[in-house]
Amino acid sequence: MINLRYAFFWILPLVSAGAWLGMLLAMFIVWEVEGSPHYVSMDSNQSIAYISDIGAQGLQPLFIAGCCVTTIFLDLSFAAERWLRHTGRLAKNMGPAEKILSGLSIVFAIAGTCGLILLSIFDTVSHPRLHDGFLLLFIAGYVISAIFICAEYQRLGVHFRQHRVLRASFWMKLFFIIVEIVLAVVFVGATFTTHKSIGAVFEWIIALIFTFYVLTFFVDLLPASRDHQKITNLEMGNVDGAVAAHQSGYAADGQQLRPPLAQNY
Repeated sequence: MINLRYAFFWILPLVSAGAWLGMLLAMFIVWEVEGSPHYVSMDSNQSIAYISDIGAQGLQPLFIAGCCVTTIFLDLSFAAERWLRHTGRLAKNMGPAEKILSGLSIVFAIAGTCGLILLSIFDTVSHPRLHDGFLLLFIAGYVISAIFICAEYQRLGVHFRQHRVLRASFWMKLFFIIVEIVLAVVFVGATFTTHKSIGAVFEWIIALIFTFYVLTFFVDLLPASRDHQKITNLEMGNVDGAVAAHQSGYAADGQQLRPPLAQNY
């Protein structure tokens, strides 16, 4: 059953992903409709424009707005996930290590946010070195953030093995980390050599895969809006069993004491 009080949380990553994908599609379509122009920021032998090449032209307001909306709502998704675990609507952190990992993931996500917003403001035409630096900050920030959140989910999975959402989200984020690192290496290698067109292709691919990473938080936050879950002492990892039994309505032997209060993922 859906609890409307918590239903809006899973909307946050949808807004973020929608803004990001919509911005990318709009920029690419405009570039194609205009006849794939060769911008001043492009090398002489470059045939495919970087996202930043398009964003440095007349579409810079769209570029800035899209980057701001995307990262702000993604950071709100991080904050919502942390708060819902703290309040018990999602699987609670069972120790300080998990809370530290969660905090570090938020810190590096904010660093990635700063990188993306600043690279959209300091365009590749007027501020090429600053732009490249902020681009690397954006990629590194979110990849490192994903590493920390994967580590947190791995530890949560030890205590909540029955929660398939945690396992699915962990593997999706791990896939993002591995793929983005491989693609980022190729992107950097091509961008800072003479293979600009190849670098541009990989930048578009990296940006599109980032959309799917944002959507993994929809998977994380959706269970908080549901209201039926039985939690036994064993499911809580035998930590503070009396409290777990009281909150779930089930004794250690599985006998129901009363209807469960909430669903925890």
